[in-house]
Amino acid sequence: MRGSGLYVFSGDGISEFKRFFGQLFDVSSDIRYVSILLGGQLNTAQRAAVSGASASESDRYEELFVNPALINLTMSRGNLDCGGLSWLVVRYGNFQQLVRPIKNGHLSVCFELSARPEEHAEHFGRLLTQYHLVV
Repeated sequence: MRGSGLYVFSGDGISEFKRFFGQLFDVSSDIRYVSILLGGQLNTAQRAAVSGASASESDRYEELFVNPALINLTMSRGNLDCGGLSWLVVRYGNFQQLVRPIKNGHLSVCFELSARPEEHAEHFGRLLTQYHLVV
């Protein structure tokens, strides 16, 4: 993991995503953590000094296994007769996470419990479009 004062980054391709992650963090001070799984490559950034954070290894497994499974299940249901899947929010005891499918992976943005992630979903969509990552 590499730090830059405000954020801690990890992943082999992180240099490609530092600007993108910075733009995501700029959306709200309630954002704790961002992650992108793209073509099997995981890159993450976490705001420094986050309280109640999960262990980084736990976050890694969530991004590699749990979130892809949730997207697969909810997208299958959404494509059946609900008009597809735009994004989903998982609310845990210490935080909540907006997960959105992208080309060859997903975007995950973790928020404080007091936040309203759905209010930022459109902005994330515009950023994903800007970076040519929209499904």
